[in-house]
Amino acid sequence: MTRLRAGVVGLGVGERHIAGYRAHPDCEVVALADIDPAKREMAALRYPGVKLHASAEALIDDPTIDIVSIASYDAAHFAQIHRAVEAGKHVFAEKPLCQSRDELAQIRAALARRPGLRLSSNLILRRAPRFRALKSEIAAGRFGRLFHLEADYNYGRVHKIIEGWRGKQDYYSVMLGGGVHVVDLVLWLAGERVVEVAGFGNRIATAGTGFRFDDMTLAILRFESGAVAKVTANFGCVFPHFHRLLVYGTEATFENGVDAGRIWRSREPDARPELVTLPYPGAEKGDLIPSFIDAVLGRGSAEVDEAGVFDAMSVCLAIDEAVRHGAVVRPAYH
Repeated sequence: MTRLRAGVVGLGVGERHIAGYRAHPDCEVVALADIDPAKREMAALRYPGVKLHASAEALIDDPTIDIVSIASYDAAHFAQIHRAVEAGKHVFAEKPLCQSRDELAQIRAALARRPGLRLSSNLILRRAPRFRALKSEIAAGRFGRLFHLEADYNYGRVHKIIEGWRGKQDYYSVMLGGGVHVVDLVLWLAGERVVEVAGFGNRIATAGTGFRFDDMTLAILRFESGAVAKVTANFGCVFPHFHRLLVYGTEATFENGVDAGRIWRSREPDARPELVTLPYPGAEKGDLIPSFIDAVLGRGSAEVDEAGVFDAMSVCLAIDEAVRHGAVVRPAYH
């Protein structure tokens, strides 16, 4: 069998994708692209023999490439993903896929016209061993019925939005750019869709800087079953980068701590929690890629499949719309 040929756009986090492709015996990385000449010079030394491009378009349009990884700036994702799908390429993309409902609908429609193509996004929290163990506990019924979840994306790197590329974009959403990770996490753990969203935001933490967008977004989600969740994208926090998580079920409660996870199975005042010391985050940025390649080869589903990506994006877009309009919004899943 001919090995799949992959190309990576963007050599920031995209460089971490390379190891994911190289970990699969049926795939090779044959091309890289970046608009920064210094990064291309670095790549020429680090990855000899790999074709280098100065634009995403040149890589995407190469007819010999089967899979395109998109790891460029957020504002470029939609055009590059859409172009790749229209060119018949499988796509593995950094979050977010896009920045509007219309763009998401266009990606969905392009993919529907090419049912043989696979698309995934790097929602890496699903690979954290601690969260995978929690998912197994919930699936086995040991938490009873879930009724409330809380997840905070504490960015803890405020300099990156004040000084970096995020603040220079025409539009930047902390929910799409980071909060999508915890939105996907609660959807995955709950195993059901969100039907209503309310949200609020502010930019108090970055007041007086050049950052023009909300640095904090909070949303309340209501699931089909009546369960609820609170999620935040907190980019201005004085706190190390961390994914705070609380899961409340009728039989148990889980809390993700910096040192360990904890599961309470009793309401008694002297109850002691079970410690969950499995690694967190414990996953590399390319770890979802091998299962994506297997899906491309028809060997099962990707760990993050198209439905999961579109659902998480639909909820995040609804959150941003709820914040803008001060209204309860229903996610647009189709």
